[in-house]
Amino acid sequence: MNLSRNNIHFLSVSLLVLLLFPLTGCWSSHEIEEQSFGVGVAYDKDKESMVEKEFDKQAEGYPKKNLITSTYQLITPQVASSTTKQGGPQQKSYMNVSETGDSAFQIVRELSLRSDAPLTSPHMKVMVIGDALARSYSLEQLVDQNLRDNDFRPSCLVLISKGRASDTLESKTGGEIPALRLAGMIDNTYRTTRILPPMSLIKLESKIQSGSSFLLQNVLSANGEIKFAGAAIIKGKTHKMIGFLNEEELDGLTWITGKGKGGLVKSFDKKTGQLIVYEIESMKSHIKPHVKGNNISFDVHIKSEGRLSENWVVSGNPLKNQFLQKAQKTSEKEVKHLIKNVTKKMQKEYEIDVAGFGNQLRIKHPRLWIRVKDNWDRTFSEVPINYDVKLTIKDYGTSGSKK
Repeated sequence: MNLSRNNIHFLSVSLLVLLLFPLTGCWSSHEIEEQSFGVGVAYDKDKESMVEKEFDKQAEGYPKKNLITSTYQLITPQVASSTTKQGGPQQKSYMNVSETGDSAFQIVRELSLRSDAPLTSPHMKVMVIGDALARSYSLEQLVDQNLRDNDFRPSCLVLISKGRASDTLESKTGGEIPALRLAGMIDNTYRTTRILPPMSLIKLESKIQSGSSFLLQNVLSANGEIKFAGAAIIKGKTHKMIGFLNEEELDGLTWITGKGKGGLVKSFDKKTGQLIVYEIESMKSHIKPHVKGNNISFDVHIKSEGRLSENWVVSGNPLKNQFLQKAQKTSEKEVKHLIKNVTKKMQKEYEIDVAGFGNQLRIKHPRLWIRVKDNWDRTFSEVPINYDVKLTIKDYGTSGSKK
C-alpha cells in the first residue's frame, strides 16, 4: 500500500505526540530525598509532648481542642542512610513525631510546619488506636479522614492497644522498625489460635457499615517489647470499644468461628494430672441456626485433626488406641471449656455477638433476620447454644514404642 507524503507526515507527528505522554508522568513528583515515608500511626487520647508544650508557650498557635494525639512513625532516606553508615546496635532506623489536636487532617498538615520533608502515606502498614480513645469516640469518626485520603493505604492493618498506642511504635532493638514488626506478627496465625485474621482499614469500613459487632486484635507494650494479647470488643451500634476478651477467651472464640490455622490445646490427664498437648493441623466449624416460631437456637459442630505434640503421661503409650482415645477426650473437654467460657462472656457479661451467629441466621433465615437484626445483640444473649466437639489425633510424632 502506498502512502502519500502528507500521510507519512501525519503519522510521524502522531507518533511523536504519543511518545511525549510517558515523559509527563513525573511532572509533579518529589525527589525521594525530600520525602518522609509514613509506615505507622498511633492515635491516643490527648497528651501533648514537651516539644508541643514549648511551642505553645512561645507562640499563640492555632484554634484547636486537644482531643487526639497522633504519632506518626516515619522513615526518611536520611535516617536510613545514617543507620546504614553507623551500624550501631542502638541506632534507630525510624523517627516518631507526635501532634495533638481535634482534626486528624489538620494534625497531618501541622507536621508540615515542623519538617521540610512532607509526610506521605501510601506505605502505611499499621494503625494502632489506644483503648481510652476507642472507648470515647466511635471508630467511624477516628478513621474517617484515613478512609477519605486517596494516598492512605487501604490495606493498612488496624489494631487496638491496651494503654498508650504510641508505646507500641517504640523498640529497643537497633535497626528494627516497630510498625513493620507489628504488621509481620499477624502472619503468625498458623502457629496460634490467639491471633485474629488481619483487619485492614478497608475491612474495618465494611464492618462499620454493616452495623454488626466485631473484634480487633489487642496489642500490649512494655519496655520497648510488644505482645498480641486478646482482642477488643467493638459494639456495632456505637462503633465504640466496650471491653476485652483475654487470651484464653480469644482462644475459645477461634474454635467457634473455625478460623484458626494452627495452635495447640493444653490439657491434663484425669488420672495422673500430667500434661497432654494436642497440636492443631486443621479446624472446621459449622454454625447451624434452628427456628421454631419465635424461638431461636444454634448447634455448633467443631471438627479438628492434629497430632500429639507433647505427652507427660509416662505410662501413656501413644501407639495404643486406648491412650489416643483418652488423649482426644481430654483435649475435647478443654476445647469445650474454652468455648463455654467465651460464650458466657459474650452472652451474659457483654450481651454481644462477635462470633458470627447473627450472620448465619441472616443467611439461613433472612426474613426472620430482618425482624431481629436491630436488637440482635440483646436477643443473642438469651439464645441457647449447643456445642459438639470432635478432635482426631492423626499423628503422634516420632516418639513411642510398641509393647
